[in-house]
Amino acid sequence: MVLAVALYGGQAFAVDVVLPLALLAAALTPALGWGGCIYRTVVRHIAAQIALRIALVSVATAGSLAILVALAPFMALPWQVFVGFAMTLTLALGGMRLAARTFLSPVSDRHASNVLIYGAGSAGVQAAQGLSSDPTCRVVGFVDDAEGRVGTRLAEWAVYGVTDLPRLVERLRVEIVLLALPSATRRRKQAIIAALEPLPVAVKTVPSLPEILSGTAPIGQMRDMRVEDLLGRDPVPAQPALLRASIQGRVVMVTGAGGSIGSELCRQIVALHPAGLILFEINEAALFHIEQDVRGLQSEHGAFPVTSVLGDVLDESLVEACLRQHGVHTLYHAAAYKHVPLVEHNVRGGIRNNVLGTWIAANAALEAGVERFVLISTDKAVRPTNVMGATKRAAEMIIQDFARRTAPEGAGRSGPGAVFSMVRFGNVLGSSGSVVPHFREQIENGGPVTVTHPEITRYFMTIPEAVQLVLQAGSMARGGEVFLLDMGEPIKIVDLATRMIRLAGFRVKWDAQVPGDIEIVYSGLRPGEKLYEELLIGEKKRDTEHPKIGCADESCVDSEQLHRWLDAVQSGVERLDISGLRYLLAELIPEYVPDEADWDSMSNGWEVEPVATEATLAELRPANRDVL
Repeated sequence: MVLAVALYGGQAFAVDVVLPLALLAAALTPALGWGGCIYRTVVRHIAAQIALRIALVSVATAGSLAILVALAPFMALPWQVFVGFAMTLTLALGGMRLAARTFLSPVSDRHASNVLIYGAGSAGVQAAQGLSSDPTCRVVGFVDDAEGRVGTRLAEWAVYGVTDLPRLVERLRVEIVLLALPSATRRRKQAIIAALEPLPVAVKTVPSLPEILSGTAPIGQMRDMRVEDLLGRDPVPAQPALLRASIQGRVVMVTGAGGSIGSELCRQIVALHPAGLILFEINEAALFHIEQDVRGLQSEHGAFPVTSVLGDVLDESLVEACLRQHGVHTLYHAAAYKHVPLVEHNVRGGIRNNVLGTWIAANAALEAGVERFVLISTDKAVRPTNVMGATKRAAEMIIQDFARRTAPEGAGRSGPGAVFSMVRFGNVLGSSGSVVPHFREQIENGGPVTVTHPEITRYFMTIPEAVQLVLQAGSMARGGEVFLLDMGEPIKIVDLATRMIRLAGFRVKWDAQVPGDIEIVYSGLRPGEKLYEELLIGEKKRDTEHPKIGCADESCVDSEQLHRWLDAVQSGVERLDISGLRYLLAELIPEYVPDEADWDSMSNGWEVEPVATEATLAELRPANRDVL
């Protein structure tokens, strides 16, 4: 108050007027400030709303004093004094807090990570505001490639150009670069990551635009940059008519509903408004989780009957009863054992589930009058070098045989109620057994990251995109087709590991002489593992109405031979004849050649007919066969 009087022009006022007002202001300010919550705000989190409260408290204090002076004639003061008092009080209360924040924040933030936000748009601003209340992070500025933004300031932070990145990382001691570009294409993100990879920073991101629009993640949230965000290509928009054709208004059943592909199938099916959904799964925990997901999604997309069946696809009576009781129109068969090394050492389980399970499910579908049966296959079925791939190729042959037997003579499509087809694709990111979560865990544990071979490559696709294409491919089926999903370009696994290490903010340690944080170790190819995967067995592939889905009509053994083979497999499974089962796989699928160590006992104890004789066995040996 004394300062306000002095600022008014130095005009002298009686001490007995100014002093009581000063004392009264000293009493009113804390009272009104407490009511305005300015004393209960943590200093380091002061924001624009608090500054407004301080101004309101100052105006209220000055106004209260002006009213008191107006009611007391002996305390005459001009109104300009009270305006000056309100301004000086605002500056004093706000200035003290800003000064405290400026000097105390470095002390409280000494363990915080310096964050540079890439993207000075609305997403970047919201991310900065959100991080300002996070004691583990300290925003040090923005970087943007838009020339109009470079050199400006957003609140207290400067906006720099992308060409300054290397210098900024060193000068500002940046530890994390946050990509605040939710609507950026995957190609643009790839280019940005390529520029950031040589820098010693961890890369994180805000949620993508679909995640924000769906409400699954807030825009200001910071999460780890997933390699799924960068690999592959920008998804091709789905064709709604193809998505709905086999789902909308129909009863759908998914076997293996709790698996990586099966669960995503169920989630996407919910949004297509089926008449009912049957979740068929042998794993109790997995079935529980997908049931919870589906019921949660129903609140958004509408209710329909959902039935959870805890069962095995090898239980033929249960499978057929489910199909008949619920009047299933479309069946997606995703139940399979797919881990190459595990199936390689568990031949009986792999053949029993992948081969016999597929035959039982297809036969039950035929008997129950299911309209469409779609087998989820894998690129490992092409010229297989392992048991898992061989069993999936055998499953494809079974579906091809069902399609052939149900097709009217001379027709190009299956008969009523029996359209059998299969969809073949490569690795999906984030699935159980995928290298991506395995590498992530190894990086979090400090390494080393294990890669089987320096030249091994794989195709990758996100699970949602793969499932979306599966649904569309199944709707295009006329019977017997092998649909091939466009997987993009193959990726070297060692390049994938290198990128994941760098995205986590670490340096790759290639040998003891080169400084680094996490080492990449080559462990050697696993049993049955191929260096390269393929999608097409023959050379003929035709286009479909979808630009990312191809189609092939591949050869298959005749029905009589296949059924004799299945009888022999059933007998081998019952007798636990592992060597005989390997032998039968090699007999049906010429490209499959077991390891040399397996051949000595290949026919031991095998008496089921028809099987190859010792003479034909010699022809099957690796030395006598040309295998790609």
